[in-house]
Amino acid sequence: MPTSSSGTAGVEMFAPVSVDRVSQVIVDQIKLLIRDGRLTPGDRLPSERDLCQRFGVSRVTVREALRVLEASGLVEIRVGARGGAFVTAPSTERLSAGLADLLSLAPLTGSNVTEARKVVEIGILPLVVERATEEDVTDLLAIIDEAEAALAAGEYTMGLSAAFHVRVAGCTHNPAIEMLVHSFHGPILMSLRQAQMAAPTMGHKGTEEHRALVEAIKAHDVDAAVAVMSTHLERTAERTAEDAQD
Repeated sequence: MPTSSSGTAGVEMFAPVSVDRVSQVIVDQIKLLIRDGRLTPGDRLPSERDLCQRFGVSRVTVREALRVLEASGLVEIRVGARGGAFVTAPSTERLSAGLADLLSLAPLTGSNVTEARKVVEIGILPLVVERATEEDVTDLLAIIDEAEAALAAGEYTMGLSAAFHVRVAGCTHNPAIEMLVHSFHGPILMSLRQAQMAAPTMGHKGTEEHRALVEAIKAHDVDAAVAVMSTHLERTAERTAEDAQD
């Protein structure tokens, strides 16, 4: 039976479980229902009591499963007379945060990260040049202006460079690409800091190239954008390679 934003998911959707770690089995069943479209954002799950009966488990087990789903951004727990567990649409920020956590725990080197950046950040430039709006360009220029002011004040950090590259990905207006690059923010920052150790003044040159990239985007010149980004990332690659050899 289909669900609606105002209704409660039907009885036949849920199957009793009788294995170890039953809360994870419940989580997996609900994830499958969401993936298959049988549960959609706005749908309310049955009450805890109903879920206990339908899954054949204790209330403690159901609450544990709901906490996992809430932490994953798949359900929202609301309190009050009209409260309950409601299916939500995972946000780009939450999904990318999960990927970022995994990446931060991986044994990545600055060279690994920069090599991956070449593939992704150069590859998306045709979309960036095609889709960037005036607002996108304004945002990019604002980051550059902030970076230049920080350089003049001796307060520049590589966080500004990483923020610029993440914002460039936003110009594609493709949530998957934005999520991918946003999740890579931590590793990008790590590689930039590593490169900065090899060349402490690289922020000045990098910021100049950021502005040249924005000019190419404004001119809808893919070749120029690719050339700027290629040079930009190649220098970072050289710096991280040098640092790795020390």
